[in-house]
Amino acid sequence: MDSPSLSPARIRLIFSGLALALLVAALDQAVVATALPTIATDLGGLEHIAWVVTAYLAGVAVSTPLSGKLGDIYGRKTVFLVAVVVFVVGSALVGLAQSLEQLIAFRALQGIGGGGLLTVTVAMGADIVTPRELGRYMGFFGASFGAASVIGPLAGGLFTEHLSWRWIFYINLPVGAVCFAVIALAMPATVRRGTGRRLDYLGAAVLAWAIVAVVLVTSWGGAQYAWSSSTIIIWSSLGVVAIAVFVVVERRTGDPVLPLGLFRDRTFSVVCASSFFVGFGMFGAIAFLPLYLQLVKGEGPTDSGLLLLPLMLGLTVAAVVAGLVITKTGRYKAFTVLGPLVAGGGMVLLQTAEPSTSRTAITAYMVAVGVGIGLCMQVLVLVAQNTAAPDTMGVTTSTVAFLRTIGGAVGVAVLGAVFSRQVTDGLTDLPTGGSIDIPAGAGATASSEAIAHLPPDVRATYVSAFADALTDVYLWIVPAFVAAALAAALLRNIPMREEGPDAVPAVRTADPDRGELS
Repeated sequence: MDSPSLSPARIRLIFSGLALALLVAALDQAVVATALPTIATDLGGLEHIAWVVTAYLAGVAVSTPLSGKLGDIYGRKTVFLVAVVVFVVGSALVGLAQSLEQLIAFRALQGIGGGGLLTVTVAMGADIVTPRELGRYMGFFGASFGAASVIGPLAGGLFTEHLSWRWIFYINLPVGAVCFAVIALAMPATVRRGTGRRLDYLGAAVLAWAIVAVVLVTSWGGAQYAWSSSTIIIWSSLGVVAIAVFVVVERRTGDPVLPLGLFRDRTFSVVCASSFFVGFGMFGAIAFLPLYLQLVKGEGPTDSGLLLLPLMLGLTVAAVVAGLVITKTGRYKAFTVLGPLVAGGGMVLLQTAEPSTSRTAITAYMVAVGVGIGLCMQVLVLVAQNTAAPDTMGVTTSTVAFLRTIGGAVGVAVLGAVFSRQVTDGLTDLPTGGSIDIPAGAGATASSEAIAHLPPDVRATYVSAFADALTDVYLWIVPAFVAAALAAALLRNIPMREEGPDAVPAVRTADPDRGELS
């Protein structure tokens, strides 16, 4: 049942504020994509433009696990409000940037605030309602993720075309102010568990080092640098070393930033594994579906964004339905297994698509993918929270979200390499009429407008190469969803708690000798 100190109307207001914060933080991961050419024109430095995206992702990835721990120690409401301020200040500075170097630095600051919002908002839901009741509100969070993934590129294009690329960031100021006011006034102060506890600064620094290495390798590999280049090899080596050092540090500290003993909990470990593969499949699908619509179907960037709305609708409706059923029955395992299988089935259907496949069929396939993701994505977080002790609620939530993000980064990198290789092979092997010269290096950088202006026979070669490459990408996504389902099948269907988080004994207490939880 709902928290006795809060009315249903107040709870709905709080969740609306949290969902809005989640929306803007997730939105800024994708909103700049369509504005990058304009930003490069205004500020120069085209060779470094990818850092506009990478800097934000690095900030998010670093702050995601740390904000969860800080919330456990100092109270999640406090961390949330600080994250809003950092995000809004970062957004304002990005909008005011006069050089690409300034913009990249401020994007990293904005990402640090965004990572805090992405983590703490979901954990805060468990502070005001029981896990079983939380199911009915999961639709708020599912809708935010779905909307951000689909609306981001569309909103970026509209702002850039009709106002200025700077308004992509300025719009966060009033939205952030609303989120701050709603949570500051409506959200009760969350419990501070910081007595005798302090942040593991060394562990946090090493973790940040490892995360930055992973983000850079997955962002640069196969794009700016070849996978076999010295840059990628060096950063990969640094990442491996950082992970090894992190494990040693966390085993020796009394209050680790990420208690390794959490992974001895079967539910937590299974949820983390499944979330990683769901992230791989979800971000991979969302990244490459617009390419199909633009390069194969010939849609423009705005139209391709609009055509992804069915995926978002399917995701949102499925998340709401799953949450309501869980609240009513207290059972969740079926959704964690069925969701990835439905999403994988949608990707199998998309793999059958050809340039002549109707828009109606493509829409139906995308709905299937969205429904599958919606059935499981937020439910996995809920499952982890159901067994989390009060003093590890934040780090539990942040770890699940972090692994989903890392899964997405790895997925996009791997699938991008597959796509580039297949396009290159396709343009080499497909017949082009002998005398027709296909421009070198066009590959995945071609736009729908550029392809439309090619001679008909060359255009047919390009479209066919892109279509074949994308169907291969879709096939690579299917095993990720299957792996997510297989991992989720190992879950025990532990009844959803009907008491608040403070009613759960802190069974995972730190072992000062090993830095683990018992």
